[in-house]
Amino acid sequence: MTSAVSGTSSTTSSAAATTAASGGAAITSTGIGSGLDVTAIVSELTSAFGAGQQDQLTSQETSLDSQVSAFGTFTSSLDALQTALAAVDTTTTLAGFDATVGDTSIASASASSTAVAGTYSLAVQNLATSTTLTSAAVTNPTTTIGTGNLTINVGTASATIAISSSDNTLAGIAAAINGAANNPGVSASIITTTDGSRLVLTGTETGASNAVTVTESGGDGGLSALVYDPSDTTVTSTLTQSTAAADANFTINGYAATSANNSVTAAISGVTINLLSASASTTSTATPPVTTYTPTTLTIAPDTTTATTSINNFVSALNSTLSTIATLTDYDASTETAGALQGNATLQSFGNQLGEILDTVRSGTTGINSLSDLGITADANTGTYDSSASTLSSALTGSLSAVESLLGGTNGIATKINALVTQYTQAGGILASINDGLETGLTNVTTQQTQLNAELATYSATLTTQYNAMDTAVASLKETQTYLTAEFNASATSSSTSSLSSGTTST
Repeated sequence: MTSAVSGTSSTTSSAAATTAASGGAAITSTGIGSGLDVTAIVSELTSAFGAGQQDQLTSQETSLDSQVSAFGTFTSSLDALQTALAAVDTTTTLAGFDATVGDTSIASASASSTAVAGTYSLAVQNLATSTTLTSAAVTNPTTTIGTGNLTINVGTASATIAISSSDNTLAGIAAAINGAANNPGVSASIITTTDGSRLVLTGTETGASNAVTVTESGGDGGLSALVYDPSDTTVTSTLTQSTAAADANFTINGYAATSANNSVTAAISGVTINLLSASASTTSTATPPVTTYTPTTLTIAPDTTTATTSINNFVSALNSTLSTIATLTDYDASTETAGALQGNATLQSFGNQLGEILDTVRSGTTGINSLSDLGITADANTGTYDSSASTLSSALTGSLSAVESLLGGTNGIATKINALVTQYTQAGGILASINDGLETGLTNVTTQQTQLNAELATYSATLTTQYNAMDTAVASLKETQTYLTAEFNASATSSSTSSLSSGTTST
């Protein structure tokens, strides 16, 4: 019996050992030995371990992102406000005048902010002109004219242009004149008609002081066909003057005036008059005859349309900024939602300073001393500003200069607001510093998140190692249990077999 049992035990033990050895080597996935989902357990424990710090970092990042976005919105509203302020914060940009000419075929006009309202009588006797000289006709542009030097004088400017055999044709001479580096102020062209081709020299500047003369010297003498100098009686002018250089002649309120060109800026302060044609005229039969020119009216009036648009744009941009501040700093009790910058000292300070400027009441006697005099008043319910079109129109029509003074200039309301906004929006200003601080905060959060991720990875790896060790131990214990169970079962079977072999029976 002992021998039988020993033989059986040896066989079972050997099998169990083999199983244990192969079982230990087979555990390549966590949880196989214990039956536990080790991966899930480690993940949950790791999450729980870092939950507090992770929630804090997430909260910080969310808050910083929200502030960056909110300050971006605030900055955009200030940029829009500053754009609108540019049209009203100086007297020269807000002021505007219309210049209207009754007969638009005679002249057009424009007025700057320095103009003064008034009505004038304008009559044009003649326009300013430049010299036009034309040569006699030749067969065609390639006809040879001659060589030598052409000296062209325009007023006090002079240039001598050498004409060689390579450019001695009509076309070559025109090209040489136009291409001269020291061209004194003429352009050369060629016109071709039924009787041939002609060289045309035209002065580029109008006015009597810009008369053109042309003389020649040297060469083969052919350039004598292109001479014009009426002051030299010893030389025959071969160019024909079709238009003489002349000043414009006109009258303002009956007083004679001249101009070297047709864009007149000196006749009326702040007004540019563009002369277009001579006025209609009648000539008397008296001796000597008298020519009378029919005048047209030139009216300079305040341009309230431009000012109205600029001021309304300012009010709109101002309201947008005030609404932005309210949205970012208020608390909505109905939704229990706070603005991203609720209680923020920067926005509160800006709002307080802006309010003080808007409430400015200027001492004076013009009747336009505050925004309310322009019809711009604060709405007690919304905090934004309403604008009365009729009140603004009356103020602009009554005294545009007073409106300019209130808004623009050194102590103007718009000027002060612009200076305040600049403190916040300029490079290196208040908002730039705040944004730098927020970006630094976000960078710190990113660094801490990286550190936390590394810590959690280490913690997870440690737990995984520990659970794998436990899993291996459980697997080993199960194999031992299997072995012992097999041993006990084998012993019981052997004992029963031995009893039957000895013939022992139970009665």
